[in-house]
Amino acid sequence: MGIIICIGMMAVGAILTLAIDLDLSGINVDLMGIVLLIVGTIGLCTYISILKRRRVEPPSPGAPVVEEYNRHHWE
Repeated sequence: MGIIICIGMMAVGAILTLAIDLDLSGINVDLMGIVLLIVGTIGLCTYISILKRRRVEPPSPGAPVVEEYNRHHWE
């Protein structure tokens, strides 16, 4: 899921839970809104954690090169 879909699910869930007062037989609109809020939040957290893992920075090109000195080598 993308970040836009997760935020959209959270927005629709908040609207269903807080703004709509609708009574349908067999469907609990408030529960549907809460489920959408929870699923959107889990999706957003998962997306952000995966995005953080992809942003690993390589070492800078100006980093000093470490050379080992072999003192047991006789020439």
